[in-house]
Amino acid sequence: MGGGTRVDGATVVVGIDNGGTTNNATVLTLDGRFLVDRLVETPSRVQEGPEAAVAAMADAFDGVLARTGVSRDQVGAVGLDTPGPASASGVISSKGSTNFSQPAWRGYDVRGALERRLGLPVIYHNDGNAAALYAHHVHFGTDAMRRSSVSAIVGTGLGGGLVEHGRVISGAAGMAGELGHVQIPLTTVLAPGQPVPTCACGFAGDVESVVSLTAIEHNLLPYWLTRFPGHALAGESPQRAAKLVRGYGERGDELAREIFAQQARALGALFTIAANFTDPHAYFVGGGVVETDPAFRDWFLAAVREHTLLRVEQAALATFALVPDRDMAGARGVALAALEAIRALPSPPPLVGD
Repeated sequence: MGGGTRVDGATVVVGIDNGGTTNNATVLTLDGRFLVDRLVETPSRVQEGPEAAVAAMADAFDGVLARTGVSRDQVGAVGLDTPGPASASGVISSKGSTNFSQPAWRGYDVRGALERRLGLPVIYHNDGNAAALYAHHVHFGTDAMRRSSVSAIVGTGLGGGLVEHGRVISGAAGMAGELGHVQIPLTTVLAPGQPVPTCACGFAGDVESVVSLTAIEHNLLPYWLTRFPGHALAGESPQRAAKLVRGYGERGDELAREIFAQQARALGALFTIAANFTDPHAYFVGGGVVETDPAFRDWFLAAVREHTLLRVEQAALATFALVPDRDMAGARGVALAALEAIRALPSPPPLVGD
């Protein structure tokens, strides 16, 4: 159904980005205008268990409607994203996850619970897919439904998403786009004698074992501190030191630049695989690694591109770009998914004349 067309009286969709500490919500009109231009955050309460967390999502929904002056009966659908792993239908992994640590979360249908709570259709994506979808639509605009992209979102771990013809590829179990756990060749990534990094998932040499805050703390920084004895970061706790590396990199520190150069090479190896597997129009990088000083950010993205091996025909078409509006990308991405779901509904039959 075309944008701006009323669906059972609806004029907007709502997007809710669920995180470990806060929910962020947004409102999108059916003709594609966001009514919120900043973060609208409320506590997520996920550590209190599913019942409290779903109530907090409902509070986020009510709060953003109140902020924008939109009534509940104008909402046609809700988009929801959460951290993974979860199924395509929004069921949290039976093994749980970092944010959903209590046993009650294991196998919990968070999408269905919110749908029952609100009495509205809820469309679900994990947070990496949501950010990927938003980056795709912002970058391509009116051409979004005719383009494809791959996104890598760097944070505590490494998330991502694959978008084809403007829609997220979810896969059979909802695990498509788990780019952090793609194993990559390390010959061009590691320094001579550097140990093969391991990931919390059990893999050795996957992307997340190199490109993530966790990787810096457990794999990269311990090695590079042996190469730079006496470095100031050696006096910090490993967790704090890992968080400080980015600031050092912005200032041109040699150790920090070695770490980020490795991460850029690893992302290049990942995107090289994507080029041969999905051949996308665009490659996006997002997360804390690019929420930095512009000069550092440009250096990092250029290094990723340099180490992405494309054929001549691919290089002529491909673009490399950053995921915009990182803090708002999740909520906006699932709002776009909800809007697409509304548009895909059959048009109501025409009214019969008097």
